[in-house]
Amino acid sequence: MSFSDVVEAIKSLSLEEKQELELLLKQYLREELREEIVNNFKTAQLEEENAELKFSSNINELRQLIEE
Repeated sequence: MSFSDVVEAIKSLSLEEKQELELLLKQYLREELREEIVNNFKTAQLEEENAELKFSSNINELRQLIEE
């Protein structure tokens, strides 16, 4: 099923069904974002353990680190 098929199917739903779908989508997005945060945290922990993290208070150094 393509994205446009999904959009068309949503258009045909009742107001109540659309509202329920909105709540479900918000919940799914929150769950995915939480999982992403946890994964980023675990990656950062590994980088810290391997002494791969770099810190600086110099804005130019920070820009260079971002570009790497």
